[in-house]
Amino acid sequence: MWTGPTGTNTYLLPGTNAALIDAGVGNPEHLASIAAGLSGRPLALVLLTHSHSDHASGVPAVLGRWPDTIVRPATQAFTDGERIAAGDRTLTALYTPGHAPDHYAFFDEERREVFSGDLVRMGGTVVVPGSRGGDLRAYLQSLARIRDLAPRRLWPGHGPAIESPEKLIAEYIAHRQTRDAQIVAALRGGQVTPAAITTAVYGFLPPALLPAAEDSVLAHLKKLLDEGRVVLEEGSWRVV
Repeated sequence: MWTGPTGTNTYLLPGTNAALIDAGVGNPEHLASIAAGLSGRPLALVLLTHSHSDHASGVPAVLGRWPDTIVRPATQAFTDGERIAAGDRTLTALYTPGHAPDHYAFFDEERREVFSGDLVRMGGTVVVPGSRGGDLRAYLQSLARIRDLAPRRLWPGHGPAIESPEKLIAEYIAHRQTRDAQIVAALRGGQVTPAAITTAVYGFLPPALLPAAEDSVLAHLKKLLDEGRVVLEEGSWRVV
């Protein structure tokens, strides 16, 4: 339910400075696939888009197999705009917070491709966890930053490659604007807590997904609060 039918993507960039973007969860079959892709060469570098467990918890297993690998940002923090030799490519690290406060994307300017982590995915939206470091205003700014690069392809953290980035990003931004309007309507209808608003906006959800939906609603409420459109008084939200 959380990662989609294909799980979490990692990307191996072979070459003189072989690099892996995201580390997965330490699945033995995944490690074997990485080894096959390396064809006996060492893995020099792991670049983590962010620290969520489905992207980063595989680091110990990777280091167990390739102990000399440099894992960033664990061993060295990224700098926004930094250029990194990865495989036979040069990637630019782009700070893109919102889904997570430590989120980075990696831009291959020559190919006009972005390894976009958990910014977008096909066939669904990305959770912005309002209680766990998610920031919807920052997230929308990050989407706009990637859109303004005019990439021709995105390689996301989940699901297939995105061949029409501008179109999908526009859909994501429109979706968030619609959700803002739905939440304001729910508030005006007397729903004053994230749980009540979630029920009004989403209807029935599988129990496993309900906390994430409530967290997303909270992220919208915090954004609306920052914009001066709602207030929080004694545990209840209301429209200004």
